[in-house]
Amino acid sequence: MSDVAEATRELRLVADPTRAHILRSILAAPDGRVLVGRIAEELGLRQPTVSHHVKALLDEGLLQREPDGRRTWYSLAPAHAERIAEMLGRPQPQVSVEPILDRVVQDLSERFQGVFSSETVERYVRESYELLAARPTPGQRVPSLAAQFAADRLEALARDDAAPGADVPEVLFVCVQNAGRSQMASAILRHLAGDRVHVRTAGSDPAGEVRSSVLTALDEIGVPLAGEYPKPLTDEVVRAADVVITMGCGDACPIYPGRRYLDWDLPDPVGKPLAEVREIRNDIERRIRELLATL
Repeated sequence: MSDVAEATRELRLVADPTRAHILRSILAAPDGRVLVGRIAEELGLRQPTVSHHVKALLDEGLLQREPDGRRTWYSLAPAHAERIAEMLGRPQPQVSVEPILDRVVQDLSERFQGVFSSETVERYVRESYELLAARPTPGQRVPSLAAQFAADRLEALARDDAAPGADVPEVLFVCVQNAGRSQMASAILRHLAGDRVHVRTAGSDPAGEVRSSVLTALDEIGVPLAGEYPKPLTDEVVRAADVVITMGCGDACPIYPGRRYLDWDLPDPVGKPLAEVREIRNDIERRIRELLATL
C-alpha cells in the first residue's frame, strides 16, 4: 500500500470520535497503553461497545495487544505510532515556564556579559516569550524559541550599537506571517551566501509555524530551513539590517536612514497548490541571486 493510501486509511479510522478518543488516551498514557475497561469508564460507554472499536483498530493494524494475566493492554503499533500522533496531536506534559525563562536569562547574561546588563537581557527574554506566545498557534516550544528569539534580538541590538554595515552585510526579509515568502527567501540566501551574509526574518502578523508547502518546495531544491520559525517584527532587527526586503507588508517596517529598502511584489503561498508555491520559490531564487550580486 502506498504512503498516501495508508495515510488515507488511517485518517478514515481516526475520524470516528470514539476511536480517536481511544487513540488519544493511549498517547496520553504514561506507559503508552490502556485497558478497555478504563476507556469505557472515561467515555461512559458499555465495555462491549469500546471493545468493538478497539477490535476494529486492532484488525487494521493500528493497535497491538499485550496480555497480562486476566487483563489485556492495548498500545499503538510502532509502524503507525508517529503518524497517528501527528494526526491527533501528541499530548505535551505541563511544564512550569518560569524556571525555564530564569535559566535562559542566566545563560544569555553570561553570553552577553560586558555587552548588556542582566536586567536588559531579562527584559528581552520575557518580552520575546510574550510575543511568541501571543501567536495564533504558539505550539509547545515557546520557551526554547523565546531563547533563540531573544538571543537574535540582542545580537541585532549589539550590532547596531557597534557599527551598522561595518562587517558582514545583514539582510532582513519581512512578510505578513513570516511563514512563507520571507522564510523561502532567507533559506535560499543563507544557502547560497553562507557566512558572507547574515540573514534575518520577521512578520508583521506571524503565524504559528512555517507552511508545510514551503518546507516541501525548499526540500525539492536541497535548501534547509535551518531551524527557522515565524517571529514578530521588532525595532532592533530593522536597525541592525543593511537591506530590508518587504513582501506584502511594506507599511509595517519603520524607516531608518542608511538602510536600503526593497519591496518585492510576490503572491502569498498560503493555501496555494504546490505547483504555484514552486513558481513563487523560483521567482524568489531569481531575485536572491540578483540581490547577492549587489551585496
